[in-house]
Amino acid sequence: QVQLVESGGGLVQAGDSLRLSCAASGRTFSNYVMGWFRQAPGKEREFVAALSRGGGGTVYADSVKGRFTISRDNAKNTMYLQMSDLKPEDTAVYYCAAARSVAVVHEITGYAYWGQGTQVTVSS
Repeated sequence: QVQLVESGGGLVQAGDSLRLSCAASGRTFSNYVMGWFRQAPGKEREFVAALSRGGGGTVYADSVKGRFTISRDNAKNTMYLQMSDLKPEDTAVYYCAAARSVAVVHEITGYAYWGQGTQVTVSS
C-alpha cells in the first residue's frame, strides 16, 4: 500500500506560479504510475496530468497543456506539479494518485491510492 501526502497549495493571483508536491511512502515509489487530479466546487474530479514510472512519459489534460509540468524524483519518493500562468478556473482541490498499472491514465477508477488533497485558489 502507498500513502500519499500533497502539499504546496495556497492562494495566488491569476498569472502566478505554484508548485505542488506529493510525497509517497509505504512501497517502492518507482513502481507506480502517478497522476494529478483536481476537483472544483460543485464539479466532478477531473484528470490533470499523469507520469510514467520512470518519468519519461507524460500526459496532460488539454486545459493545462503548456502551463503545467508534471515530474517526479524517485530518489526522494516525490512527485511534483509545476503550475504556471494560473487562471481562476484552475481553482480546485488537487489530488495526487498512484497506480501499479493503469490502462487509461485519465480515468479516476484506474488509481488505487489517493492523497487527501491540497487547495489551490486563484484570484482574478
